[in-house]
Amino acid sequence: MAALVECVPNFSEGRDPAILEALRVALTSVSGVRLLDVQADASHHRSVFTFVAPPDAAVEAAFRAIRTAQERIDLTRHAGEHPRMGATDVVPFVPLEGATMADCVALARRLGERVGAELGIPVYLYARAATRPERERLPDVRRGGFEGLRDLIGTDPARAPDFGPARIHPTAGATAIGARPFLVAYNVYLAGGDVALAKAIAKSLRTSDGGLPAVQAKGFDVEGEPQVSMNLLDLDATALHTAFDAVDTAARRAGATVARSELVGLVPERAVYAAAEAHLRLQDALADHALERQVRRSAGPALDEWMDGVASSSPSPGGGTVSAVAGAVAAALAAMVGRLTAGRKKYAAVDGEFRALIGEAEALRLRLMRLGEEDAAAYDAVSAAYAIPKAEEARRTAAIQAALIEATRVPLETLRAARAVAALAARAAEAGNRNAASDAGVGALLAEAAARGAAYNVRINVAGMPDRAAGAPFAAEAVRLVEEASRDAARARTAVEAVIAG
Repeated sequence: MAALVECVPNFSEGRDPAILEALRVALTSVSGVRLLDVQADASHHRSVFTFVAPPDAAVEAAFRAIRTAQERIDLTRHAGEHPRMGATDVVPFVPLEGATMADCVALARRLGERVGAELGIPVYLYARAATRPERERLPDVRRGGFEGLRDLIGTDPARAPDFGPARIHPTAGATAIGARPFLVAYNVYLAGGDVALAKAIAKSLRTSDGGLPAVQAKGFDVEGEPQVSMNLLDLDATALHTAFDAVDTAARRAGATVARSELVGLVPERAVYAAAEAHLRLQDALADHALERQVRRSAGPALDEWMDGVASSSPSPGGGTVSAVAGAVAAALAAMVGRLTAGRKKYAAVDGEFRALIGEAEALRLRLMRLGEEDAAAYDAVSAAYAIPKAEEARRTAAIQAALIEATRVPLETLRAARAVAALAARAAEAGNRNAASDAGVGALLAEAAARGAAYNVRINVAGMPDRAAGAPFAAEAVRLVEEASRDAARARTAVEAVIAG
């Protein structure tokens, strides 16, 4: 698997949807970037974007977003609860699969050099990428914020940037770029007490004041609620539940309680399991008992990996498998429209019908996914038959015929299922929730494509049989089913066009 890194740029904008959308577009304009999460906070006037990408793509995406922030965010007009020194305030790289901390340090330096040279923004390397010990901690780098740094940069040698000009950018400020382990941003709100209590609890927790290891903490008033805001820099040093319990204990001593807590951005799965294990006092690992985790372990490759397999030089998975998957997606869309219809007063007349439709669509979806797996296995059997030496003509011919019969059976089953899905999707388009008519239409089009693709596989396998007469009934059935699926798709198109026309 190609290397992946996580990148979590923080921008000094949490209120303007247009700017947030521009930042999203900038990040996702780079191929290979997967935007996982966006958190925007109006009180802090800050947003946190979390994405994963291959290393080169991560650098390019981060640069484009920094450039967009420079164009759209003016710190001279910015005020919020959270300390900041830049329009793009901080950009950390975090190693994931196939990447090391050293790789992320190199990425931080590469990005910093480019931002300084091309955008004229001073850049400070922090955390594992820091070039000086006093710049490892972000609060030390950001001390004084935009306004304080504006007065010191260029005059105080200790505040000289690692890259870029020795002067503050007039509107975009300065940016900290670094490499670090996984960080969890975690806020706990108090019921009772006030911001003074939140600040006192934060002081007792943060590492710099002798509190918990690898914890940064500050107290805020967020729309009248006291908030203890924490960055957990190392979950192995201070776990999520440890931080919560510490706040809870301190609050109770002061006559207050914890009202709720919130995660900003994403958190590793292991942190959630650890919290549950601690409070449930489990003797063994909770992860081993989590149903969904076991399902993921037993599942096939993720969509992007599967797509890579289709695009590779390997002939399997090929058209037969793709046809089955297309049919399964069509069934999923039909089920979705069914769920958007059943139980609605406006569609009470078809309620029973659409509840049944949901069940049929779900059964077909599972069947088609299974057929996709069987198609790949059937192809392998055909390849094995053709590998038999030609000198063993009788055995080879019999094996090829048997393998092609099986390889024909699978796409024919796919075709039958896809034809059934086309009928469901057409009915969903005609009588289902009008607001989802286009979804039903897409389902019908996909079902027709799945049917035609499966029919191609049936017919080409029959054409390759040593005894074509044995496969002739399969080919004839394939032609008939495709015609039926096409008629259903046409019904769906007519229904969708009628909805569009009003």
